[in-house]
Amino acid sequence: MAKPKVSDEVKTYIVQALACFDSPSVVAAAVKKDFGLDVSRQLVESHDPNKKAASGLAPKWRALFEETRKTFLEDTGVTGIAAMALGVSFAEAIRRIVLIIIGKV
Repeated sequence: MAKPKVSDEVKTYIVQALACFDSPSVVAAAVKKDFGLDVSRQLVESHDPNKKAASGLAPKWRALFEETRKTFLEDTGVTGIAAMALGVSFAEAIRRIVLIIIGKV
């Protein structure tokens, strides 16, 4: 299977979702749902700097991952409260926040 062409918008989504502790399979499904693009779990994993598969990941994506992870960990309490208020799961709340950040909503 050929690797699909992934735009910077989708890469941003992938990196930020991984930084928020979503699994590669959850991220791949979300990319399909939100962008209509089939990506493999392996392609998603190659954007997680904590994985061996990401050894060639560009510095800008590593920096985005670290910045997003830091923000996520600092704001987890706020997001949890927002999820309860919206009546959605924590993962869904994060997905919505990422979509807002990248301007998809």
